[in-house]
Amino acid sequence: MSDLLDLPVTTLDGADTTLGALTAGRVTLVVNVASRCGLTPQYTQLEALHEEYAHRGFTVLGAPCNQFAGQEPGTAEEIQAFCSATYGVTFPMTGKVDVNGAGAHPVFRRLAAVPDVTGTAGDVSWNFEKWLLAADGTAVARFRPQTQPDSPEVRAAIEQALAR
Repeated sequence: MSDLLDLPVTTLDGADTTLGALTAGRVTLVVNVASRCGLTPQYTQLEALHEEYAHRGFTVLGAPCNQFAGQEPGTAEEIQAFCSATYGVTFPMTGKVDVNGAGAHPVFRRLAAVPDVTGTAGDVSWNFEKWLLAADGTAVARFRPQTQPDSPEVRAAIEQALAR
């Protein structure tokens, strides 16, 4: 899946780039996020992971999505202000994307094929689904929305990917 890094993305501030340029060769936890979801407090854990592991070559990448019950209705500016002011988010964010259906962003079309721990792949189930990418862009794990970002299984997968 290393060509995943070549896929184009737009940052939350509107700059066109690629997934690889945005993640800068780091182990990356890609998360579809939303500001008005019951799981939104996961931003706190995501930011803590980002800060804890950044010096070792890790980042979180948030991808706002409004496909689940309209829970990310804001503009890019509103999303950025909310994440910064409410959760102190410093990790990179893409512009708002669709993660399922005909209009799904190419990154998420590819990530949907990655199975979770039970071997289940397919559509993104809800906000705050997570994929761990090795520095070379290989997807090494998928975690469903209810899995907390600082859970032992996520931490173990990050540690293993950083040791590659």
